[in-house]
Amino acid sequence: MSRARGHLRAALHLEAVSPRGATTRTAARRELSARPAPRKPGMEYQDAVRTLNTLQTNASYLEQMKSQQGDPQTKLEAMELYLARSGLQVEDLDRLNIIHVTGTKGKGSTCAFTERILRSYGLKTGFFSSPHLVQVRERIRINGQPISCELFTKHFWRLYQRLEETKRLLGPQALLCSCPQDGKSCVSMPAYFRFLTLMAFHVFLQEKVDLAVVEVGIGGAYDCTNIIRKPVVCGVSSLGIDHTRLLGDTVEKIAWQKGGIFKHGVPAFTVPQPDGPLAVLKERAEQISCPLYLCPQLEALEEGGPPLTLGLEGEHQRSNAALALQLARCWLQQKDHRGIGHLMASRPSLLQQLPLAPVFQPTSHMRQGLRDTEWPGRSQVLRRGHLTWYLDGAHTSSSMQACVRWFRQALHRGERRGSSPEVHVLLFNSTGDRDPAALLKLLQPCQFDYAVFCPNLTEVSSTGNADQQNFTVTLDQVLLRCLEHQQHWRHLDEEQAGPDFWSAPSPEPGGPASLRLAPCPPHTHSSGSLVFSCISHALQWITQGRDPVFQPPSPPQGLLAHPVAGSGASVLREAAAIHVLVTGSLHLVGGVLKLLEPSLSQ
Repeated sequence: MSRARGHLRAALHLEAVSPRGATTRTAARRELSARPAPRKPGMEYQDAVRTLNTLQTNASYLEQMKSQQGDPQTKLEAMELYLARSGLQVEDLDRLNIIHVTGTKGKGSTCAFTERILRSYGLKTGFFSSPHLVQVRERIRINGQPISCELFTKHFWRLYQRLEETKRLLGPQALLCSCPQDGKSCVSMPAYFRFLTLMAFHVFLQEKVDLAVVEVGIGGAYDCTNIIRKPVVCGVSSLGIDHTRLLGDTVEKIAWQKGGIFKHGVPAFTVPQPDGPLAVLKERAEQISCPLYLCPQLEALEEGGPPLTLGLEGEHQRSNAALALQLARCWLQQKDHRGIGHLMASRPSLLQQLPLAPVFQPTSHMRQGLRDTEWPGRSQVLRRGHLTWYLDGAHTSSSMQACVRWFRQALHRGERRGSSPEVHVLLFNSTGDRDPAALLKLLQPCQFDYAVFCPNLTEVSSTGNADQQNFTVTLDQVLLRCLEHQQHWRHLDEEQAGPDFWSAPSPEPGGPASLRLAPCPPHTHSSGSLVFSCISHALQWITQGRDPVFQPPSPPQGLLAHPVAGSGASVLREAAAIHVLVTGSLHLVGGVLKLLEPSLSQ
C-alpha cells in the first residue's frame, strides 16, 4: 500500500506542475474546493443521493467480505489514498480542531450535547454523525442544522468528479491495493460511509468551521474517521456488545478497538466502565502516552448550583452529558477560551484506575447548550391526539435496558385516571449481527398489547426516495428476519410465567445501578403479534386513521385479513389512548419519523 500511495502522490504532483503554468502543488490540493459546482441536468439532490447509493456494498459481497477479513490497517491506508485523490492530505484535517468521539451507546447523543454547548459560545460548528434518520444530508451539519440540499449536491458532485478524474492517475499497483466494490473494479470509488466522511471534511474546511465534532462509524482503531491524526480531544462513551463480527465478542476486545482513536499527547475522557474494558482503555492510552481521564458523575458538577436541565430525556443521558461537558471544557481550554467554569474541590476516583477529570461549575453557556440540545430518534416523544409515539433507536442490550426504563417512567408520568382502555403497542426491528431475542426479552416487562414487526422500509418500494434505499440487504432477508422476530416474541410470551429479570441487578458487570427497576408482579399478559411488509402499512394499522398528521390513502387490500389484525383494529379504534414504542433500530425510527413528520423530508 505504501508503494501505491507513492504512485498516487507522484501522479498528483505531476498534475499539479503541468505545463499549463502557475498551478502549484498546494493549489492542486485545494482544487476541489476552489472550482465551481457543476450545473448539468441530472445533477440535483435526489440524483446525487442515488449516485451515492451505488457506493453501498451489495448484500452478497458484504457477506463475502465479513468472512474474508484481511489486514484492517489497509483500510486506513486506503482511506488516506482516497483523501489524497480528493485533493487533501491528512495534515489538512488538523485545521478542523476536531473532537473525536467513539463508544457503543450514547456516542451520538454525546456529540450532540458537545456540539450544542460549543455553539452556545458563538462558535461555528461542524458535526459529522451516522446513520441518518430521514435524509442523508443530516449526517453533515453546520451549526446544528443539516446542510442544505443545494450544498450537499454541490459538494457531492465536486468530490465525485474529482475522484472520477483521479482514476486515470492510478497505476496498476495502486489499483491492486484498493478496496473493491464488486471484486473486479478495484477502487475506483470509496464505499458509501467513506465517501461521506471525505465529503464532510471538505464541507467543514470550505465552510470554515471553528471546530468539527466527528462521531466514529464503527469501532475506532480501523474506522475510516481515524485518519484524523491531531484531534483536540477524544471521548469514549459507554461500552457494550455490538458489531461483534467486526469488533470482537467481548467488551474487552471492543474496548481495544474503541481505544484506537487515542493519540499521543491528546487528552481523552471516558465515562465509568466495567473494570475489564476500563483496564483495556487505560492500557491503550498508556502505550501511546495519551492522558486519559474518568468523568465524574453529573451530580458532582451540580453541587453548589441549580440542577442541570437536559434537552434529551432519559436518566442514561446524564452520563452522555457529563462526558460532553468535559469534552467541551477541554476543547475551550486547549484553545485558550475564557469562561470555562470554576474548578471545585476534586474527589478521588473511586475506581482508582484513572485520574478523575476536573470537577467544575458549568457556565451559563454550558447550561444553555445542555438544555437546548436536540437529537431526534433518541428518547423522543411525539404526542398526537389519542396517540403518543415513543421513539428510541436502542439496539444493544444495555441501551435497550435504558430505553425500557425511560418508556416505563414516561408512561407512569402520563398515566391517566379513568376506566377507558389504553393500548400499548411495540413496533420493532433489529438488523445486523445483533441478538433480537435478547432485545425482545428486555421489552417483555412493558406488557404490550400488540407487538408489530416490519423491515426498515418506509414503503414496499423505496425507489421514489433515494434517502431510504438500502442495497446492503435483500428484501427476502429483511422479511424473513421480521418473521423470526415474531417467532421469538411468541416464544417469550409462552415463558412469561417466570420471574421478572428486571428485579435483578444489571446483567453487565459494573453497569449503572440506575437501570435496575423495581420488581413487577409475575407476567400474566399475552400480546398479539403481526408482521407487515413496510413501515407505512404498520403505521396504517396502528393509527387506524387517528393520527392527525399521518393520513395515508386507503389501506391496501388484505391489511386486516389476519384475525389479530382485524380484532386489533377494533380495539385501536376504540382506545382512549394508544402508546407506541418504536425501537430496535435507528433506521426504523427514521422511517417512522419520515412518515409522522413530513417536514423532515423537505
